[in-house]
Parts: sequence; structure tokens; C-alpha cells
Amino acid sequence: AASRDLTAARKQAALRFEQDVCQQLTFMDMPHVTLAVSIQPTALTSMGGDAVEFLIASNPGEPPKSIAKTASGGELSRIMLALKSVLAQVDDIDTLVFDEVDSGISGRAAAKVGTLMRRIAAKRQVLCVTHLAQIAACGHTHLYVSKSVADGRTYTAVEELEEDRRLQELARIMGGDVTDAALSAAKELRARAEEEIT
Repeated sequence: AASRDLTAARKQAALRFEQDVCQQLTFMDMPHVTLAVSIQPTALTSMGGDAVEFLIASNPGEPPKSIAKTASGGELSRIMLALKSVLAQVDDIDTLVFDEVDSGISGRAAAKVGTLMRRIAAKRQVLCVTHLAQIAACGHTHLYVSKSVADGRTYTAVEELEEDRRLQELARIMGGDVTDAALSAAKELRARAEEEIT
């Protein structure tokens, strides 16, 4: 009886969860990607009698398939970001790491991804490796990671950037050269990111 009640509660929560995740995906310029929660009966355990799996359909008219088998690296990062955004109020994961979340997305979508990550960062620590200025501009802190070779060995250095140096790095990411125009664009990007979030 408890298992039947749990299954009913899961099915009800799944409908709301699917809608909320799809709303976040649309916000990140993935309007045609839909999430479906598959709840299938399985042997009874202490966790109930359900096998739960997240499925996605990347294009209209396609049946939902397993996320693990369907999503590319960039898609997977953004889907995870949407999931975490919806679950931010209830899960207990303290640190989230996103790598390649900017793979194959436009500048407009990148700005939205950055905004969403910053919102999640209000509740937990978020680390993001990115090569897009629109995402980097949204972080509370900007760490610059570099590699060097000395005496035949490779060394990695991590440096926290103050605001002036941060603007220079954003300008470099956007245009390659740190020109007055690129610095002006970097300042505008930072101002827009802060305004979008507050």
C-alpha cells in the first residue's frame, strides 16, 4: 500500500517536474528539447516499486530516449543545469561543477546559462569551466587557469582576478586582443550580467 502511494506521488510530482525543467530549457534557448520522466514497475524495495529514468526528446516528433544515450556533452550540461535549477530548493548537493556547458551555444543562450548558474549559486557553490565571456561575466569570482612548462614538466596555475584584470580577460576572450573597444564591451557585459541577476 505504501509503495502504491509512493508511485502515485511520484507520477504527480513527475508532471510538475517535467514542466518546470522544460521551462528552464526554453529559457536557455532549447525550446524543442523536452524531458520525460519514465516510471516503470519493478521489484519492491525499500525505495518503492518503481524504476525511474529521465528521458529527452531533442527534436519535435522524436520519441523520448535515455539522456545517457542521446545527449551530447554540451546538451547534457545544460540539461543538468535545468534539472539543478528546478531542484535547487530541495537537494542537498553543496557543489556543482559544469564543464563544456557552453559547447555549441550562441552568445544569447550563453548569457541565459550564466544567469541561471548565478541563480543556483545563491544556494550552493557552482564551478564552471567556460570559454565564453557571457558566462564568465556572470560569476561571483573569476579564476584564470593557465599552464606552463618548466624543466620538462607541465604546471597549472590558478589565479583569482580582481575586477580590472577580469575585464581584460573578458575582453581577451571576446576578441583576442585587449583593445579599448573590447574593454568597453567587457564592461557592458559585466554591467548587464549584474543587472540581469539583481
